Amino acid sequence: MARVILPKPLAGMTGGELEFEIEARNVRALIRELERLFPGMGELLTGQVAVAIDGEIMNEPLLEPLGPESEVHFLPRVGGGSPRLEDR
Repeated sequence: MARVILPKPLAGMTGGELEFEIEARNVRALIRELERLFPGMGELLTGQVAVAIDGEIMNEPLLEPLGPESEVHFLPRVGGGSPRLEDR
């Protein structure tokens, strides 16, 4: 199962937990499972965060494969122009 680490601003949606073990074949399936567990999270994780898999930030992460030992970090995007995750 992939180890998933969410950004601190999402702790309110998860009861304070920010690390999870989730089985998913790719990032899209991982986000789908997080949406199932925490309704509304899928929208926040699609487009509003950067995704790093095993320490490498991915430009187009949705179809990136995940292995059983993968570590996936969802990181707040840095930059301007659109609402930030912290503003939610």
